[in-house]
Amino acid sequence: MKIHRINPNKRWSDVTVFNGIATFTEVADTDTSADIKGQVKQIFDQVEASLALVDSDKSRILAVTIYITDFANFDGLNEIWDSWFPENCAPSRACVKAELVDPNLLVEMTFTAAAGEKFQS
Repeated sequence: MKIHRINPNKRWSDVTVFNGIATFTEVADTDTSADIKGQVKQIFDQVEASLALVDSDKSRILAVTIYITDFANFDGLNEIWDSWFPENCAPSRACVKAELVDPNLLVEMTFTAAAGEKFQS
């Protein structure tokens, strides 16, 4: 089966798709001085753009791994999370406390989603 790499470079691809399953990671990339809610909103805007690259949408997200730098931000993350997903479409998820490379980043998320038909093979 073919591996589709969207916008690959030497270090990463924006999205990688194999057998109809897309994986990608997002961090806030417009304003890293934003609070947790602002960073999560930025990530979700980027997620929508990444999903569009593989003919998908947020209702087709299968799993998310969340790396958060401080559990004091957990409630703010969940507030944005709960309002972003359509009813009964929340994916499975894991949330891990982690130190991120950029100390201004409060959260990083890795997504697994079902891609559109042209990415099924």
